[in-house]
Amino acid sequence: MNNWKIFLSIIITAVISLGAGYLLFGGKTAEPAGQEEGHQHPAAAEQEAEIWTCSMHPQIRQNEPGNCPICGMELIPLSEASSSNNPLVMEMTPEAVKLANVQTIAVGNANGANTKTISLTGKVKTDERLVSSQVAHVPGRIEQLFVTFTGEEVRKGQRLATIYSPELATTQRELIEALKWKDSQPQLLEAARNKLRNWKVPEATIEEIESSKEVKTNVTIYADQSGVVLKRRVSVGDYLKEGGVLFDIASLGRVWLLFDAYEEDLAEIRVGDVVSYTVPAIPGRTFSARISFIDPVIDPQARIAALRAEVSNPGGLLKPEMFLRGTITSKAGGEKGALSVPKTAVLWTGPRSVVYVEIPGATVPSYEFREVTLGDAAGGEYIVKEGLEAGERVVVNGAFVIDAAAQLNNMASMMNRNVRQTGMAETVPDYTAGTPEAFRKQLMSVIDNYLLLKNAFVDSDPGQAGQRAEQVLMAIDKVDMGLLKGNAHMFWMEKMGALQAHGNAIRKSEDIEEQRKQFSFFTNALVETITAFGTEGSTLYLQHCPMAFDNEGADWLSTEEAISNPYYGEKMLKCGSVKETFPLDRRPTAQANPSQLHKH
Repeated sequence: MNNWKIFLSIIITAVISLGAGYLLFGGKTAEPAGQEEGHQHPAAAEQEAEIWTCSMHPQIRQNEPGNCPICGMELIPLSEASSSNNPLVMEMTPEAVKLANVQTIAVGNANGANTKTISLTGKVKTDERLVSSQVAHVPGRIEQLFVTFTGEEVRKGQRLATIYSPELATTQRELIEALKWKDSQPQLLEAARNKLRNWKVPEATIEEIESSKEVKTNVTIYADQSGVVLKRRVSVGDYLKEGGVLFDIASLGRVWLLFDAYEEDLAEIRVGDVVSYTVPAIPGRTFSARISFIDPVIDPQARIAALRAEVSNPGGLLKPEMFLRGTITSKAGGEKGALSVPKTAVLWTGPRSVVYVEIPGATVPSYEFREVTLGDAAGGEYIVKEGLEAGERVVVNGAFVIDAAAQLNNMASMMNRNVRQTGMAETVPDYTAGTPEAFRKQLMSVIDNYLLLKNAFVDSDPGQAGQRAEQVLMAIDKVDMGLLKGNAHMFWMEKMGALQAHGNAIRKSEDIEEQRKQFSFFTNALVETITAFGTEGSTLYLQHCPMAFDNEGADWLSTEEAISNPYYGEKMLKCGSVKETFPLDRRPTAQANPSQLHKH
């Protein structure tokens, strides 16, 4: 009985405890220790705060997954977009690498013996030393021409023309009269003879005049050399002064081969080098000659110098103005065992050469921005002097896309002007401390008109762009360069020339895409100008579109941080990002901490 009472007491106590617990906690599930009521789980909060972005266009930010509105790629979580703190390394998703068709190749030794093949074009020319003018040695009127057309072949001593010369008749009469006084005044006779000799009258003709005492009013002109008539300068009936030119005659037994060589190839070409050449007019044959002369002056427009070779031309096989194709094989400027990279791997930006190097063993595809020093071109490759090691893999296809993505991430890139983050030195001088305020105000007037020009491109209006470009040019003309001294003055003169050239190109063109290309060049020169001299007034934003000009990218300036793309207009109005802000923060680069740099 007592045991039953004890058991019943335990059951009642348990029921009361459970009921009390239900009343106290309201039937809610117990939270983990230390968790306050109503506080969300960290995982749930993180899921709600997840941001989705595009690996190719990091400026895209969405609260839910989907596709990029610019390129259509599937968005990825922002937390997965990049995990590297190195501003020189660009990380990409495998999908982005596939879309960009990124291809790499290992850096290796230059092929062969570092030979370089230089391609040339040229023409056959007459040897200037074998060209002469056939002149009339006596004044008079042309009575008859025995050579009548250009290209006719003549032989030395051949009759060319007959001239009626009153002056010659007068001199003959003087000779005949002097014969009467040859005993008492022989000097008069000799003077008359010499006058005829100076007119190239043959001795036989002079003797005939003396013996016959008859005056010849016509004189025959004979060819002084053999050759081909390059140009006929007279017609029957023309009156010539003494020394007047009848024909230009050239001997084609030897000719010149003039080849055009670009200035960057001249360092590899020497007098005596063998040039192999073909002539389209003589198919199936290859000839060779040695370079005998290199023009010491560069053509300022074409940036070429003429190379000359001299060859014999039996039978006149080579005719002046025939087209030529030639090649010269020379040693490239690399030492034995030098490294080389394909030309397609190199991105050029002013004096710098840039490649992207694949990071081996990375968990996600990663590519390092690398500046390299290059030597001569060797076929389809460049000799590498500094910056790469044998076996490293460089990007040979898709480098522009990687660079564009790096620019949008505010990382080191080919066109990124914020070089402080990479530790590289600025290439634009700093004249801000000595720039007069008056000059800066005039420069801001140029910028104000530039912004109107930019808006015309946002509206895709070529006519308005041409008008705005003219206003920009007028503002540039009003800038008083006399306010600057020394190197600052010379720097402005250089940039002013570039601004005027590209501004005029915009003004004259009616093609919106050509105008936009010139606008990109204009912007680059203007950015360098305000970097050197500083700005006044409101903040300026240097903005960048990575997709402009087939993914080469292009910049523009704006007073608004919001993107309005002048290179695509309404097609992709919001494509772009802010690269730099003016006025510049000119603190020393040593203060920059790469781990603190912002990355989108």
